[in-house]
Order: sequence, then C-alpha cells, then structure tokens
Amino acid sequence: MPEVGAHDVGPCQKVDDGMARVFQLFGKRWTGLIVAVLLPHPVHFADLRRAIPGISERMLSDRLTELGAAGLVVRDVDEGPPLRVSYGLTEAGSALEPALLELGSWAEKHLPGSPQCPSELRK
Repeated sequence: MPEVGAHDVGPCQKVDDGMARVFQLFGKRWTGLIVAVLLPHPVHFADLRRAIPGISERMLSDRLTELGAAGLVVRDVDEGPPLRVSYGLTEAGSALEPALLELGSWAEKHLPGSPQCPSELRK
C-alpha cells in the first residue's frame, strides 16, 4: 500500500467553491484580456476590439454580456450622434486589478515567451 503524503488528495476533497466560480468565468477565452484592457478606464467597443487582436465582434459582445451579468462590467450608451457604446469596470471589476497584476508578474517569471505588449497590462 502506498504511503499517504502531505500532498495526497483524499477522495472527498473538493475544489473551493469560490475558486470554481472564478475559473468558470475567467477560464473562458478572452475574458481576462477584456478586463485587463478596461482596468485603466472605460473603452469604446471598437477600441476594445482593436486592443484584443483575434477576437470577433460576436465573441467580444458575448463576453461583455457575461461580465455585465456577473456585475464586473457596465455598459454606457452615448446617444450621440453618432451613437457610441463604451464599457467600464464596476467597483467589483476594478477590485480585480491586484490579482490580475500579480498573475501578470507570475507569468513573466514562470511562463516562457512574452506577450506582445506586456507594458499594456500594467497601466
């Protein structure tokens, strides 16, 4: 019979509920990048899409809707003319900044390669 070590997980141990909820939202592609772009200030939809190469309008819209439903992002419509929609972080969304900056620092130290614009995530 193998020895039971300090790092063995028993059959009844479960993942922390809070951590599961975080990764249910942030485990989706693009979500973290959207929040990172919105950290400094609200951004118009078109500018947000340009800031995240490779994301489609539909995917950006879907992720913004999910972030809004989670209470992290607020949508602001400027009737114009022209009509412009911008997105900004709520207080709860802004509270993610220390965690996201810490993840960025961890990535620089432990993940090979470098992002296209590492300084952009630190603003």
